[in-house]
Amino acid sequence: MNFAKIWLITKREYLTRVQTKSFLLSTFLTPLFIIGLMGLVIYVTVSENEAPKQVVVIDETLRISNKLVEIDPVRYIPSDESPEVIREEVLEGQWDGYILIESDFLSENSTATFVHNGAGGISFYESLRSDLRDVTREIRLQDNDVSQDIISIFEERPSLENKRINEEGIEEDSNAFVSSIAGILIGVFIFIGLFGYGAILMRSVIEEKTSRIVEIITSSVKPIELMVGKLVGVCLVALTQFGLWIATYAGITVFAAPVAQFFITQRMGSVPTDMVNPGMESASVDLSFLDQFSVNPVFLMYFFVFFILGFLMYSSIFAAIGAAVDSEQDSQQFMTPVMLPILIGYMLNFRIAEVPDSTFATIVSLFPLTSPINMMTRLLVSNVPFWEVLLSIVLLIASVAGMMLLSAKIYRTGILMYGKKPSFKEIFKWIRQS
Repeated sequence: MNFAKIWLITKREYLTRVQTKSFLLSTFLTPLFIIGLMGLVIYVTVSENEAPKQVVVIDETLRISNKLVEIDPVRYIPSDESPEVIREEVLEGQWDGYILIESDFLSENSTATFVHNGAGGISFYESLRSDLRDVTREIRLQDNDVSQDIISIFEERPSLENKRINEEGIEEDSNAFVSSIAGILIGVFIFIGLFGYGAILMRSVIEEKTSRIVEIITSSVKPIELMVGKLVGVCLVALTQFGLWIATYAGITVFAAPVAQFFITQRMGSVPTDMVNPGMESASVDLSFLDQFSVNPVFLMYFFVFFILGFLMYSSIFAAIGAAVDSEQDSQQFMTPVMLPILIGYMLNFRIAEVPDSTFATIVSLFPLTSPINMMTRLLVSNVPFWEVLLSIVLLIASVAGMMLLSAKIYRTGILMYGKKPSFKEIFKWIRQS
């Protein structure tokens, strides 16, 4: 092969595509979307401290409301008014709702009632129920002459700190939920990249073939050189776009915490002091969770390695399909075998995020047709042994070499054939004859 000619084709493919409006729009609009998403997270964090919800407590037992006030004097407002009066005030928007605790609530184990105007949500309702349960349990324990030490044991809320040991043996903070979601999203990212850019490459080959431009090109370069040049060119386009997205994301994660703290401080400063819970530090919000979204350089390296290898393997197939058919409609019969392993790898991601160290997860992360997606998920969720990662890369490289060899045979024969819709049998014949 003439690498100088391959470079010219690569350069043409790359420059032609990175200068299109669609590339520029998608490249720069996606970071804006990421910034907007991060801003939404910050806004939600701030909003939780803006307007505490207030609930009136109508306590006929005369024992529960005071303890609820001790838990949260801003949220719980004891009242001697009738439910009808409070209901009108709720309708007028003065309160977010009221809790009616009847006189036999403690003795008969009856149910309290929470009436609201639609404010709050599941978390708000669950917090009310949790507070009421805690207070009720405390009162019943006291009524049964249970010692204060036993009551204190019941009130304890043991926490479980989540830490992960990295390959260097160093403990670091971990969040299994965030890692699982990130693994699934990375899988979606790679799935879209493999299929999206592969389809772009296939359409490009079909357009050049149907317009007969390929006849002029192949008079100067070999079909294999044309295929390799187009593969590398489109791959560089994908890497450019992904690189810009990742660089933007990394920059956002670096500045997210200080920017969020600044805006939270400004917002908290505007909240009236009587609306802030006693004991809660003003303008003090835990933003350590943002560190979990930072980019690990080692993972970034693995991402590019697996994406490049996966792209070369699948895109060579897409290029071969484009060379074999005369129209995009004719390519549909060949798309299912190509799409099936990519789709399976994407669907298996959800299972792998749950059990990343199972035998099943290990097999699909080593299998070349699914490893570009599934190994990335395992690397995010758990500590994958280095030998497994290395074996997966070696198997993937061997598969890329074999797939490109087969695709080159199809490409060389099909790129100059017109007017006939090939079948799988005929394509296998091309491979044997080449």
